[in-house]
Amino acid sequence: MDHEKNLSRLNRLTKEISLLTHTFSVLGWDQETYMPENAAAERSEQSSLISRLIHQRASSSEMEQVLSDLGCSESTPDGDKSLPDHSRRLLRRAYKSYKDAVKLPEELVSELAEHSSISQINWAKAKNRNDFSLFRPYLEKMIDLLIRKSEILGYESHRYDALLDQFEPWTRTTEIKSVFNRLQPELTGLLNKISGCKQVDDSILHRKWDIKRQKELSHFILKEMNFDFTMGRIDESEHPFTATLGGSDIRLTTRYDKHYFNMGLYGTMHEGGHGLYEQGIPGQMRGTALGECASLAIHESQSRLWENMIGRSMEFFTAYYGKIAEIFPEPAGGYSAEEMFKAVNMVKPSLIRVEADEVTYGLHIILRFRLELQLLEGSVAVKDLPEAWNELSRELLGIVPDCDAAGVLQDVHWSFGGVGYFPTYTLGNLYSAQFLNSMNKDLDVSKQISSGKLLPVLNWLRENIHGRGALYSGPELCRLVTGEDLNPDYFMNYLNDKYDRIYNFNR
Repeated sequence: MDHEKNLSRLNRLTKEISLLTHTFSVLGWDQETYMPENAAAERSEQSSLISRLIHQRASSSEMEQVLSDLGCSESTPDGDKSLPDHSRRLLRRAYKSYKDAVKLPEELVSELAEHSSISQINWAKAKNRNDFSLFRPYLEKMIDLLIRKSEILGYESHRYDALLDQFEPWTRTTEIKSVFNRLQPELTGLLNKISGCKQVDDSILHRKWDIKRQKELSHFILKEMNFDFTMGRIDESEHPFTATLGGSDIRLTTRYDKHYFNMGLYGTMHEGGHGLYEQGIPGQMRGTALGECASLAIHESQSRLWENMIGRSMEFFTAYYGKIAEIFPEPAGGYSAEEMFKAVNMVKPSLIRVEADEVTYGLHIILRFRLELQLLEGSVAVKDLPEAWNELSRELLGIVPDCDAAGVLQDVHWSFGGVGYFPTYTLGNLYSAQFLNSMNKDLDVSKQISSGKLLPVLNWLRENIHGRGALYSGPELCRLVTGEDLNPDYFMNYLNDKYDRIYNFNR
């Protein structure tokens, strides 16, 4: 059978996997938004069944045969050398997915899916009741399952490698350690510098912000970002997320607090950045091994760019503070665009990661990364996790949670088995600054934002990031778009320039 027919067979198989994966996402999205509490037991069974079906197809003998017919092997994971580059990149992704799937026993895949569903529900209960003991047995079992998974998948030097690879393909723990070891003292140094300056006034953020009007603002800003509501929607959940329920069905969620302006707007812009990436993947790639993001870090670069580098810029408030004051005449009254800009960028160590400023955010991620390594190594037991969390929070941020809901229970990730996910947030910050630097070479980004013209920014991202789907790994895409490897200097330069403008520490 010739290569063209085999590629067609491969795309048929991956299309089925894609459809099942989207069906699985429907179940997850519903569970986090509208599912009634008593539906949890059967939902976990449904999730387990869909996961088994996905795994069966991903590890099938037919998948093995078609990849073999296309020349894929351990020595040639990207297939026959006579194939065009695009096809070989598709095969590289497909072969990697197959190799991972065929290693994992169906029983473990099913058990992970079923436990994840139940675990998330009990995490939410534990967080709402501020009682870690309610979540502890579910997390203990999850860590045991993930250790089994990492041992089966295999790794080079640390079992964390196997889990990190699920979110950031071909990335190793040693690389993350190297980046974080370089970044931590620079972030701490900048934080100390800012701490010696006069603090900005953020009282405007804690006035009464009507939630109905916050929703109006969220929809308005998403439209300005050019999020397509004919192929997406926004709802509310305990923890904001983006889910792809289909190639033309991208769901966002956010949350609101009537006494904290940042939560609604920036949760929306963050998830909106994710949603735009998903909407921007070309139709011809959908359903194939290339019809997804390059990596989770690249995905996070998009959300962090829209949330912070655009949404928290002075140029953004130049363009949109008038609209904010129109929607919220009372809480925004008497304040200027510059005062609002400074307020949303106040740097102060805080307990909650998703509410953290851009300087301390990376320290939140380093805290979680260290704990994940310790959990997998066995040097910290789940029962001791709250105390270990609090100690690291004191060391890195100088503050200690007064309750577990504001500490070890604040994130949803561990409940669904997302160990290895957190480093992608900080890598995303680094990528976003480097991408922004390259974008500025092609268009005047500040001028576009201050004029309320966000489409040129989106078009640049579509051409350089979204439109390439999973053709490249994260590092490869970075080199292609910026001409160099990932370089944390761009992010630190961005932070120093921005916060010097706010705090005047170099004057």
